[in-house]
Amino acid sequence: MSWVTVRSTLGSLFMSGVLIAAAVTSTVRAADSPAHGVHNVVLVHGAWADGSSWSKIIPLLEAKGLHVIAVQNPLSSVPDDVAAATRAIAQMDGPVLLVGHSYGGAIISEAGNDPKVVGLVYVAAFAPSDGEAVGEMGKEFPAPAGGAEIRPDGSGYLWLTPKGVAEDFAQDLPAAEKKLLTATQSPTAAAAFEFKIQRAAWQSKPSWYIVSQNDRMIAPQFEQAMANKIHAKTIMLPSSHVAMLSHPAEVAAFIEQAARDVPTQ
Repeated sequence: MSWVTVRSTLGSLFMSGVLIAAAVTSTVRAADSPAHGVHNVVLVHGAWADGSSWSKIIPLLEAKGLHVIAVQNPLSSVPDDVAAATRAIAQMDGPVLLVGHSYGGAIISEAGNDPKVVGLVYVAAFAPSDGEAVGEMGKEFPAPAGGAEIRPDGSGYLWLTPKGVAEDFAQDLPAAEKKLLTATQSPTAAAAFEFKIQRAAWQSKPSWYIVSQNDRMIAPQFEQAMANKIHAKTIMLPSSHVAMLSHPAEVAAFIEQAARDVPTQ
C-alpha cells in the first residue's frame, strides 16, 4: 500500500472519528439541556365572567398549533374552581401552560401545583402567597373604582352593576360587547375571596404577567407589585381589566411566547 493510500485512509478515519465525536457531543448536550415549549394551554377566567372571556384568544392560539381548553369555573368557591381547572389539566396530553385572569390568578396559583403544569401566566390577575386570600390583598394600594360597583345578593353571591361593567370592568370595549358582558356575567361567591391559598405554585414554577395599565378593578400599581413579587416576565398594556378582549393579539402573542419558552424538564 502506497503512502498516498495510507494517508488518504487515515485522513478518512480521522474525519469519521471527528464527525462521530461531534454527533455524540451534540447528543449529550441536547440531553443535558432542558427542553422548552408546550402545546397545551388551559385558560382560567375570573369573577363575573365565564369561559367565553377567552373567545378572542382561543382561535389565535390554535392558529399557532396550540391545544386549548377554557375552563368553566362555577365561581362557587376556590376549591370548586381549582377542581374545575384540575379536570381540564387532566384532559391534556403532556405538559401544560396555565393562564389565569383576575380572580383566576388565585385559581392557577393553587391548581398550578399539578405536576403537569410547567408554567403560569397571569393576566391582570391576583397572585396570592401561601396562606393569603384574594380579599385581603392590595390594601396598601389605591382602592380601584370598580369595587364600589359590586353588589351582594341574598344568596352569598356578588354581582357587578351594569355601570361597573361599562365604566370599570371593560371601559375600552364597544358598547355592544359591554352589554353582552353585563348580560352573561357569572355571579361569584363572596366566600371565594376569603379562602386562603394553601401553596402558591409560582414559588416553584416560572411565571409571566400582563399588567393592565388602565385597570379599574385591580390597581395597576398592585399588579406591577405582584409581577415583581413572583419574578414574572412582564409586559404592560394600555388596557382595561379585560385585556384579553380589548387587546387580544398582544395577549395571545404573550401567551404563545410563554408556551414556546417555558422549560418542560
